[in-house]
Amino acid sequence: MTTALITHEAGFDHLMPPGHPEQVARLAHVLEALEGKELRRVVAPMAAEDDILRVHPKSHIDRLRKAAPSEGWAQIDGDTFLSPGTLEAAWRAAGGSVRAVDLVMAGEARNGFVAMRPPGHHAERETPMGFCLFGNVAVAAMHALEHHGLGRVAVVDFDVHHGNGTQDLLEEDARVFFASSHQSPLWPGSGGAHETGGHGNVLNLPLAPGTGGAAFRKAWEDQVFPRLMEHRPEFIFVSAGFDAHRDDPLANLDLTEADFAWVTERLCALAEELCDGRLVSCLEGGYDLHALGRSAAAHVDALIAAASPPRALAGA
Repeated sequence: MTTALITHEAGFDHLMPPGHPEQVARLAHVLEALEGKELRRVVAPMAAEDDILRVHPKSHIDRLRKAAPSEGWAQIDGDTFLSPGTLEAAWRAAGGSVRAVDLVMAGEARNGFVAMRPPGHHAERETPMGFCLFGNVAVAAMHALEHHGLGRVAVVDFDVHHGNGTQDLLEEDARVFFASSHQSPLWPGSGGAHETGGHGNVLNLPLAPGTGGAAFRKAWEDQVFPRLMEHRPEFIFVSAGFDAHRDDPLANLDLTEADFAWVTERLCALAEELCDGRLVSCLEGGYDLHALGRSAAAHVDALIAAASPPRALAGA
């Protein structure tokens, strides 16, 4: 069994105006950091429209198609832009998440990391925002439920910003447990602890600016992991944003690569216990390029370790 890396060169064609933090170099640094690792490399396909329609209405897709420019940029909110290559990249980011689910369900990979951009966890049902167009991880979760017939899934998000889009797309579905830890106060201003979803299936963990690894780990140990055990998902999805790193320019948490490795290891162990190791992770934020590369490598190393069979003892 292996870890699948799902990506596509179209991710480099989603161009942003100069100085925009969600830049092409993000994907380049992630992929460079993963060079030489034992991964099954898979091309991210275009999502089927039906996959997107499980979480977004046709009007959302039509709006993006209409807004897509033939040259330059089209701005669709204060910080979200489209370029001529954006829509293919977005469709492949969503399609890559679906492909990852299929690989894991077929036993062709133990787990998977979808390294694509644009990210997805801020895209609400009818509102692209926060650099995000489609809810990639929500698309994957619904594919697992509706196409593969699973009964329960979980989505967990350790990006520094609240996963408002994922929550909006999934909170009314009792089959889904969603948990997000995030800095508060911080954009987008949602994610209070009082937001618990339509079925008590949402857990938000606001973290004060300056929160470091010890407090982050305690919050996950005390709150997220017990709720995962209670929900008993048949597949775990991860919104893997690395902008909670202490070097990130857009926020003020104090995590390091070791914290991202730790939370990934713990999630993989729970996946092993609860759902035969089935776990797919999708890249979200992370805007200091060097911290992003190191953090993504630590995250994927933990996935690889979880996918690898234990070595036989000498003489056994």
